[in-house]
Amino acid sequence: MSRVGKRPIPIPAGVTVQISPEAVEAKGPKGTMRQPLPPGIVVEMQDGVLHARPEREERALAKFHGLGRSLVANAVTGVSAGFKKELDIVGIGYRAEVTGQRLTLALGYSHPVIFEVP
Repeated sequence: MSRVGKRPIPIPAGVTVQISPEAVEAKGPKGTMRQPLPPGIVVEMQDGVLHARPEREERALAKFHGLGRSLVANAVTGVSAGFKKELDIVGIGYRAEVTGQRLTLALGYSHPVIFEVP
């Protein structure tokens, strides 16, 4: 059995989860997410906590056990708290600037790196 897959997935307040044999759908304050499950993985809810388990004890299903649990946990986190990435720019001459919906990074390349902010 997978060590990651054994860990329960707590459901925060304000999040509802619907489980079907092929997917888990989570609804929360940040939106709705439908996460398909890997083949051979079953998700069950017990006492307000989700548990992932393989349909049968096979070595081949162990890797999907941990993967399925992580995908469902990330979906629950995404609809409740959202996701955030922090970038630390360390060094002399590097800078970042936000203009409207564009992030312009000067990172030592011959040209600026431009990202559209989602």
